Amino acid sequence: MGLSVTLATHNEEANLGRCLAAIRQLADEIIIADGRSMDKTRAIAKRFGAQIIDTPNLKNFHKMKKLANDAAHGDWILQLDADEVVTPALRDEIKRTISASPRQNGFWIPRANYFLGRFLKKGGAYPDYTLRLYRRGFGNLPAENVHEQAVVAGAVGHLKNNLQHYSCPTFGVYIERRFNRYTDLMAPRIKGGFIRNVFWNFLFDREQGFLTIYVRHLGFLDGFPGFVWALFSGLHYPIAYFKSLYDLHRSR
Repeated sequence: MGLSVTLATHNEEANLGRCLAAIRQLADEIIIADGRSMDKTRAIAKRFGAQIIDTPNLKNFHKMKKLANDAAHGDWILQLDADEVVTPALRDEIKRTISASPRQNGFWIPRANYFLGRFLKKGGAYPDYTLRLYRRGFGNLPAENVHEQAVVAGAVGHLKNNLQHYSCPTFGVYIERRFNRYTDLMAPRIKGGFIRNVFWNFLFDREQGFLTIYVRHLGFLDGFPGFVWALFSGLHYPIAYFKSLYDLHRSR
């Protein structure tokens, strides 16, 4: 079998149909680990012929993604999120790549993030390379934290065409599904530290600091969406820090 497309879902009826329609001519099988969705997610998945794995809705989605990957039979795995869309150009590039029997065991894919009405081009948001295409048996998801990438044994290459990411169609969705989830997952990993570390990380963290994103990575060129992206990216660590303090206080 050629390509398995794998996903983890929970209440994704607004996104899943668009995602699966884009890979209909690409996937040899679709495997979805679904966290007991209460909406039409499973009905949509069945309409596209997906195999559904029933699982509790785990807070760390990577563990659900790993369940789907472990059930795959294809020579290659393309791991997607329900709010992502494989463009026709990327679909054709993936077909060409895996049919050519490449020496690489995995490929980074550039991802374009849609935020507050536009695809961000600066602020470190593009190209948001993500390692999603890999040979079965050579790629692994450690499933330890929300920002991790797959670990691939052997050579890894890069594809050229974009994977479109519609995770934040509105600001409310961003707060509920991305900001709160990410800070919840970060909080247990923060071990104390001085309060000054909070403000340092907010401004200067090398990956998510406000000034790092807005100034160094030219986020200001994306206008108001770029400012909001930089501001709330910088707030990830402070909010997670205070959540960890609250959890510590509550446990005493």
